[in-house]
Amino acid sequence: MDFRLSERQEEIRATARRIAETVVAPRAAAIDRDGVYPEDLFEAFRDAGLLRLAFPEEYGGTGDGMMGLVLAVEEVAKYCSSAGLLLLTTRLATSGLLIAGTPEQKDHYVRGVAEGRLRGCFALTEPETGSDSAAITTTATRDGDEYVIEGAKLWAGQATAADFAMVVAKTDPAAGSRGVSAFLVDLPNPGFRIVRQLPKMGVLGVPVVEIHLDQLRVPASALLGEENRGFKLVMRHLNVVRPLVAARGVGLAAGAVEYALAYAEQRHTFGQPIVEHQAVGFPLANLAIEIEAARLLTYRAAWLVDQGGSDRDIAHFLSMAKAMASEVAIRAADRALQTLGGIGYLKDYPTERYYRDARQLTLVEGTSEIHRLIILRAMRDGLLSWGYDVEAAGGLPSGRPTTVPDGLVMA
Repeated sequence: MDFRLSERQEEIRATARRIAETVVAPRAAAIDRDGVYPEDLFEAFRDAGLLRLAFPEEYGGTGDGMMGLVLAVEEVAKYCSSAGLLLLTTRLATSGLLIAGTPEQKDHYVRGVAEGRLRGCFALTEPETGSDSAAITTTATRDGDEYVIEGAKLWAGQATAADFAMVVAKTDPAAGSRGVSAFLVDLPNPGFRIVRQLPKMGVLGVPVVEIHLDQLRVPASALLGEENRGFKLVMRHLNVVRPLVAARGVGLAAGAVEYALAYAEQRHTFGQPIVEHQAVGFPLANLAIEIEAARLLTYRAAWLVDQGGSDRDIAHFLSMAKAMASEVAIRAADRALQTLGGIGYLKDYPTERYYRDARQLTLVEGTSEIHRLIILRAMRDGLLSWGYDVEAAGGLPSGRPTTVPDGLVMA
């Protein structure tokens, strides 16, 4: 078992780290302050080849897979969570295409994203559905050679800059999850109307919006995959993206702790750096343990995706990575702010931004509660087991004992 990165992966990390330090870090505070989509970062990522990482060479990519993109997302998220999300959207917009797209759809959309000519968004969640994706009420009705889509969507990140959207709708509303389909919508389209930009707490560089779909017409060729088979496609699509959300968490956590450590080494109280006080230093050490654990889970998740494992066999590992890394990010951001004290609460320093940005991570691409449900189901179904034999351990208790030792009185 070799835990070392390959020479090519080290090259990706070095490139991403250079872009993160020279381009992303100097812009992070302004991106957060202005809340405007950072075109300059997009161009820097495109020019450095980072947009191509997770795509096959036949569609304009570099063939470095999910692991390549995870490494890049982790590096830029150390300084700016919005930058990590911007990179993540390259797969959030296209994973469904790579799974079920026609050769023509892949050549147009996937190649366009890899080359930096197209940007996409993913429109699934609705005002009343949240984590219950099967409960969406947006409909798509066949009308000759077109589909007419009606409904509303929330949380479509990057929609303000998108050239296309993957829109999920019910083509058979009575069939529940068995009546879901996905469509590729070229933008702008008069039936795809952005109502407002949602006022988020953090990650302000990649806006999310509320969308009204009103008589949105798309050609029948816009169907992604098979009609009424879209729910499984969407679940697979979301699974594939989870290592990237985890990478954002690992990057943010590492950045927050590194910043807090640097401060704790130069800030003196009672004649010594505050990092020498165990109350300050030990929590940072504990977080170092958690970050490394989250990183290993994240890298394994990316590796599993790249190996093409079946969703049933690997979904719980992807959920572990996402849940662990996102929660570590929150704890790391909280501890970094506490380490700096009152000054860390000021917008002059990145700790308060880390704190706000981290809070998003346990909510997007499946809440922590949803991921624990996935993990628990895998445990109960025998997909996640550590080889423990209950019978070898003496079996389970069967109730009240059949005999009572002398001297004991049973109530």
